[in-house]
Amino acid sequence: MIAEDSTLLREGLVRLLDEEGHEVLGAFGDAASLLEAMDVRRPDVVVLDIRMPPTHTDEGLRAALTIRERWPQTGVLVLSQHIERTYAVQLLASHAERVGYLLKDRVAQVDEFLDALERVHAGGAALDPEVVRQLLVRTTHADPLARLTPREHTVLEALAQGHTNAAIAQKLHISLSAVEKNLNAIFDKLDLSHATGYNRRILAVLKYLES
Repeated sequence: MIAEDSTLLREGLVRLLDEEGHEVLGAFGDAASLLEAMDVRRPDVVVLDIRMPPTHTDEGLRAALTIRERWPQTGVLVLSQHIERTYAVQLLASHAERVGYLLKDRVAQVDEFLDALERVHAGGAALDPEVVRQLLVRTTHADPLARLTPREHTVLEALAQGHTNAAIAQKLHISLSAVEKNLNAIFDKLDLSHATGYNRRILAVLKYLES
C-alpha cells in the first residue's frame, strides 16, 4: 500500500511497482485512509510520506509508528523530502526490522529504491546513505563511535543502511573475512559482545542513536 499526498509521485510509484511485478493493494492521499484500509487488508510493505494532510507535519510518521505497533509483520518504508533526525530515531527506537527511511530523491534512482523495498520486505532495514551519514556524524568527545577506525566507521555506515556482510564486502571492495573482522571489532568497541545474531547488528546501529 502507498500513502503519498502528491498525486504525481503516488501514481508514479503505483506504475513503477506494477511494472516491477508488485501488487499495489491501495494508494491513498492521506494517512487516515491508509490505516482504515489496513483494517481490511494487510500489505507486506507500506510506502508512505512523512508529511501529509491535514497539517502536513508528522501524519505519516505517526501512521508508521501505529503500523509498527499494530501490525509488526508489515514492513514500513518512509519517504521524506528532508532528513529529519528525530523522526528517523523514533522509527528505529523499538527495533530496526522491516523498516526503511529514504529521501524522496532516492525514488528517482529506481534500482536503489527497489533494493530498499526488498530489504524491508525481507525483514531488514534500509536507511538512505545520506540519512546514515548525518546520524553518524561525530558531535562530541563522548561519541561512542570515537573509538572506531575509519574503516570500522565505513563498515558501520554500510551496516546501518541495511546491507548484508556479502553486500558490504562488495560495496567496499574488501574480503568477506575483512568485513567480519571489522564487525567483530565494532561490536567489541561498542560493548555489544554479549549480544548475538541480527540483534547485535541492530544494536550497533541504535547505539549511536541512543546517545
